Amino acid sequence: MIKCGITGSRGNLGTSFLKTKKFNFIKFSGDISKKSDVEKWIKLNEFDIIIHFAALVPTYKVNKYYDRALKVNFYGTKYLVDSIIKYKKNLDWFFFASTSHVYPFQRKKISEMSKTKPISKYGKTKLLSENYIKSKFINNKISYCIGRIFSIFNNKDKGFFTPSLLNKIKKGPYDLNLENLNHYRDFLSTEQISKLIIFLWKKKFSGIINIASGKKTNLRQIAKIFAKKAAKKVSFKINKPSCHVANISKLTKLGHKNKKLNFGRFFY
Repeated sequence: MIKCGITGSRGNLGTSFLKTKKFNFIKFSGDISKKSDVEKWIKLNEFDIIIHFAALVPTYKVNKYYDRALKVNFYGTKYLVDSIIKYKKNLDWFFFASTSHVYPFQRKKISEMSKTKPISKYGKTKLLSENYIKSKFINNKISYCIGRIFSIFNNKDKGFFTPSLLNKIKKGPYDLNLENLNHYRDFLSTEQISKLIIFLWKKKFSGIINIASGKKTNLRQIAKIFAKKAAKKVSFKINKPSCHVANISKLTKLGHKNKKLNFGRFFY
């Protein structure tokens, strides 16, 4: 069985990915921001592939604790990359969970060739990590995949958009007026993202790729679904729209077909 090292195994993406039966998982349980912990894990274990999810999220935590976010999100990745080069140059494949936050908002769909200009401090930490991975792994001929993940629908942490919105609707009055929802995002579930990562591993994809549905969803649409489930009535204040939707032509050319995301299924 494939030996898969995984960081961030207790997070939303990590717990979803652990459900796959394809790998023998070797979990990182130390402090990713400590060089000695990372180096010890890499040195003492054998890996075929490594999936790197560990990061400080959501964005409000990164904004509040930016120094800590930099240590976890960037330096943690740096220590991992340096240790792989030092001890495990024969690694088959490395996956880094990046984010769509490295891109600015755009009216048209965002491709991997679009300019990068982080829209958040979280995006800054991820772009720093991306650049370090590319520079080090290309020079050492180690296969890597940087997956720029767009919006995740079924995060359970209330700091993320969907659980925060759901909580507001559930606990709010019957007739609720909402604002700042005239935005378009590109959603996948954690299960869909896990399957996509496995798909990319099977294809031995190397480089940068958008991990998304390629379909735009207005946030008001999600609010209406939640309100219907909760037997509530919602109205909206009009605000200037923004758009963060992926061009997934790279995924499509590899043979991937997205299944429709059932938003109502994630009413928890």
